[in-house]
Amino acid sequence: MSEETTTQVGGIDSNQLNSYFDRIERIEEEIKEMRADVREIYAEAKGNGFDPKVMRQVMRLRKMSEADRAETEFLLDAYKAALGME
Repeated sequence: MSEETTTQVGGIDSNQLNSYFDRIERIEEEIKEMRADVREIYAEAKGNGFDPKVMRQVMRLRKMSEADRAETEFLLDAYKAALGME
């Protein structure tokens, strides 16, 4: 069984630091793959007649608390009214 040698550079454990970067890179790659999966789902929904832009707006609303959502909708209505859009 080989023991990994710890390399110190300027008081920094380079093996530990490299391990952090390796983990971050793996997770970033997984996120990239998941984003591609999400794009495919939106494309599928579009193919079935749904509007992806509206779906994204609804997703943002679903992530909000009920209070935040109510405030956002109130402000949106107020801004539209102030601009004569209603």
